Amino acid sequence: MKILVIGSGGREHALSWTLQRTRRAALKIYCAPGNAGIASVAECVSLNATATRELAQFAEERGIELTIVGGEAPLAAGIVDEFESRGLLIAGPRLKAARLEASKAFAKDFMARHRVPTARYRVTDSATAALEILRSGEFGGEDSPIVVKADGLAAGKGVVVARSRREAEDAIKNLMLKGAVGPEAASRVVIEEALAGREASLLLFSDGRDYALMPAARDHKRVGEGDTGPNTGGMGAITDKEVLDDETLRRAVQEIVEPTLQGARDDGFAFRGVLFIGLMLTEEGPRVLEYNVRFGDPETQAILVRLESDLAQIFEAVARGGLKEVSGSWSDDASACVVLAARGYPARPETGALITGLERACQHEGVEIFHAGTALDESGRLLTAGGRVLGVTARDATLEGALARSYTAIGDIHWEGMHYRRDIGKFVE
Repeated sequence: MKILVIGSGGREHALSWTLQRTRRAALKIYCAPGNAGIASVAECVSLNATATRELAQFAEERGIELTIVGGEAPLAAGIVDEFESRGLLIAGPRLKAARLEASKAFAKDFMARHRVPTARYRVTDSATAALEILRSGEFGGEDSPIVVKADGLAAGKGVVVARSRREAEDAIKNLMLKGAVGPEAASRVVIEEALAGREASLLLFSDGRDYALMPAARDHKRVGEGDTGPNTGGMGAITDKEVLDDETLRRAVQEIVEPTLQGARDDGFAFRGVLFIGLMLTEEGPRVLEYNVRFGDPETQAILVRLESDLAQIFEAVARGGLKEVSGSWSDDASACVVLAARGYPARPETGALITGLERACQHEGVEIFHAGTALDESGRLLTAGGRVLGVTARDATLEGALARSYTAIGDIHWEGMHYRRDIGKFVE
């Protein structure tokens, strides 16, 4: 079977690695554009992830039997619609369904329309109006936390959890007036009440009718220990039975998962692909923070090391509408992924640093290292080539054991300016 994976990060490395590890028959994987680590398990193709027509043409020419989309940008660019128009099998949501992530305002209105529990919100395309909303007191006083979100895609950096009204006003100015995440992403913003509680990520496969849950995860967005500093694409993630207890999971399925999938069908865009639901576990019950319409990063790494079923078979069932006939099996282990980042990340990451110790780190039992931002120089040496560079991932019978394995392996890795959080798996009150 020939499979094309779209993307170039740690998520796509984990997808490609898992496809090879769990496949029970011969498999040829291509990845566009891939990275230095992905090249060890797939043939990398020099095509941009959002070059939808070129990718579809490549799939036709190479006889690709299934395409899997890693990130949000190709989905928002309509890659699924393009592939399906040519009769190519692809696992992912169409453009209409991708709006659940591509537009925060669309997602919030969708939740309100289908009574999916979420935070109170307001939407505006005017910086002046946004500042007036903040100063009106609708979302609390001067010292109240407030959430400000860029409406469009911003690589995980368009959400600001402001600790006060002044911080929220600064966020509005940075997003809407200074273009901190680009002019298009923040031409409109969502202002929300700040919910209190623990966060959790609930991911599932859906074929438009049936769905299958994955192990719940929890990620760490802020760059600094103790959940300090700016938001990032993600500095680490865990999976463990303590993330969602049985009763909370039951409520999340009944009050959020099923109404979301039914609402999508009712609105004319039955969801097919991977749905990521970011949750806040409040005292009143689970509330939706956001939808993503694909695997998260680094949640993917932590989740997929626990998969015991054939991932290619699952994705094929998602694309063809046969998920009910496929059983997904997951290890009872816990898992952890710790992200190693380049100096300057997330603002201005430095690239080109020489990475050492990786071979030794890979020899630790139960550890897998997924490449996110790496490249090879002319001499074949491994260099940093992005903000998030590596995801050191491990599984063990306990979360403490998985974390210990990850951090032990990290001790072997070095490059100038490398930084990471040492408190992954801990919850900050």
